[in-house]
Amino acid sequence: MYSSPSEDATKSLALNKTVFLGSAIVSILLIIWTIALPDYSEALLSAGMAWVSESFGWYYMLVVAAYSIFALFVGCSKYGDIKLGQDHEKAQFPFLAWAAMLFSAGIGIDLLFFGASEPLMHYLTPHAGLEPASAAAMREALSQTFLHWGLHGWGIYALIGMALAYFAYRKNMPLALRSPLTPIFGERLIKGWLGDGIDTFGVVCTLMGIATSLGIGVLQANAGLTHVFGIESSKMVQSFIILGVVIAAAISAMTGVERGVRRLSEFNMLSSILLLIAILVMGNTIYLLNTFTQSIGQYFQTIVYKTFDVYAYDGSAGADWKSGWTIFFWAWWVAWAPFVGLFIARISRGRTLREFVFGVMFIPLGFIFAWFSIFGNSAIDLVANGATELGEIALNDAAMGMFALFEYFPFSDVLSFAGVVIGLIFFVTSADSGALVLANLSSKGMTNDTDAPVWLRLFWAAATGLITLGLLFAGGFASLQSVSVIAGLPFSLILVLYMMSMWRSLKEEGNKRKASTVGTANVLDNGKSWKARLQRIVSFPSHTQVERFIQNIVMPAMSEFEKEMQAGGLNTSLDVRNLATIGEDIDANLTSDNDHIDGIKLRVGHGDEDDFVYEVNLIKAERPNFTLNTSTKHAEFYYRAEVFLSDGSQEYDLVGYTKEQILVDILHQYECHLQYLHLER
Repeated sequence: MYSSPSEDATKSLALNKTVFLGSAIVSILLIIWTIALPDYSEALLSAGMAWVSESFGWYYMLVVAAYSIFALFVGCSKYGDIKLGQDHEKAQFPFLAWAAMLFSAGIGIDLLFFGASEPLMHYLTPHAGLEPASAAAMREALSQTFLHWGLHGWGIYALIGMALAYFAYRKNMPLALRSPLTPIFGERLIKGWLGDGIDTFGVVCTLMGIATSLGIGVLQANAGLTHVFGIESSKMVQSFIILGVVIAAAISAMTGVERGVRRLSEFNMLSSILLLIAILVMGNTIYLLNTFTQSIGQYFQTIVYKTFDVYAYDGSAGADWKSGWTIFFWAWWVAWAPFVGLFIARISRGRTLREFVFGVMFIPLGFIFAWFSIFGNSAIDLVANGATELGEIALNDAAMGMFALFEYFPFSDVLSFAGVVIGLIFFVTSADSGALVLANLSSKGMTNDTDAPVWLRLFWAAATGLITLGLLFAGGFASLQSVSVIAGLPFSLILVLYMMSMWRSLKEEGNKRKASTVGTANVLDNGKSWKARLQRIVSFPSHTQVERFIQNIVMPAMSEFEKEMQAGGLNTSLDVRNLATIGEDIDANLTSDNDHIDGIKLRVGHGDEDDFVYEVNLIKAERPNFTLNTSTKHAEFYYRAEVFLSDGSQEYDLVGYTKEQILVDILHQYECHLQYLHLER
């Protein structure tokens, strides 16, 4: 089994040379190839992407549907209240900060790039069977855009994110792409060459995806600078943009997720909402609200049909359209899944599976509905009423679509400047979070609650900037985009394995719960000592009292149980953490977000099966208001001897129990554990 967090904390972080060198060699060779032979590489990779789309288009449609259905099933099921962490843990980030980071990591600058342009493209060049620029094409444009940016893509992110977070925070494994595959391939392979290969593949996919995304961001930012300040679009200007973004991302990386990425994401979300409201208020407001409502209805009305529509009866025109749009988007979402999945797992500790699934799938969806509907319908309405130049710009230069749209609104310069600023912040956020993910994947000795050292994050931030810069001058973005899409095919199979692994592990959780209801022999008294029990319930002991209780009552009980188990031939251990000074610094270390834990851990080994763990930890807690007595020092707090199992705190306190009652409680929990092992067979 993987070691516990306390054991992992003693390991030193180090560079995983296999993953680092392997991904670096593959990435460098790919980049040199695309730069040295741009025409040949682009032709070959384009042919490969076309082959993937033509041969596996049906597969992509089915498997992407399966990802979303599975994620929604988990969120709605009886397993939805399982924590991504131990049972007692709270969410690491406040809800709004979490939502902002989901929004920034998952879509980012692509909103600005495609917000007005994609709906216009579907309106002016729709799929087979629709007349361009017709009323039918107008109605179809937004529902098709919603399909490409809606539940299906976020279902992919929800699947990989929940699998990574579940095995990291629930099973105490490293936060790495390899961890969710442990139940299928076993610990030996996952800790060895297979795990290194999976993480290497993830680093290459992430690096290629970030480089191409930064390429899109550079074009978007340069288009905005040209539009607002008249700065000519050139390689030199784009180089300075990349340099500035990398420096900003490096500064943000040094501040960590809690401050850097979080604050940037909150700024992104707030400023994007303000820009959206401005377009709604200054535009044809009633029309936009009406089309917003109808577009959502049409999306949900046609979602089942569109999920499985491969244009099988529309000939080559339908096949080409499907390849260039829907299949491309599905492969693109899958290719981005390692990066985004790892990042949203990193920020989701302490949330339940239900919170996670519905948060990841529906929080960004609401914003996507609003953004594409308001920007897209504004652009379509203008083109339908004679603004043909706007349509031509969107078709020929998608990066300029949003800025061209702003020209038809008051304060266009202010709107365009805001668009440039938002785009640059999105740009920095992507580079920063990407560097964090790449650094974590290429480290070893990681625990699930630590990040790679700052120097490694700075290295990857610089590396992505240099790669983007090199491809910018060589014109290799199209080739790397094709690499990402082709790489999505094998990674889609890994996601299928993730579903299998999650299902197996969730069934284990169900068996644990079922086992916990068996053998309710935990009788604390016979009813005669009810006054003593009442005194125990309403007492709020001091630090010294609980310390003495753990030393004099809990420790002898656990020692006696351990000796009895050893006599029976079982492999046991009793981990006593500084018994003589237990919890002496708990007051200094308590914060609102981090409770100091110190105590005694009993472990009973069962070979290859799950160990039995029973801990009693000294916990500092706030007293209920009705018991406060301000005349004593620290009267607002009291102390508990709280029971922890392998899943975390069981939320009950042993203070006041006799030695025999503690032994009965250990025996009860052990009996439940044996019942769980029985159900697993």
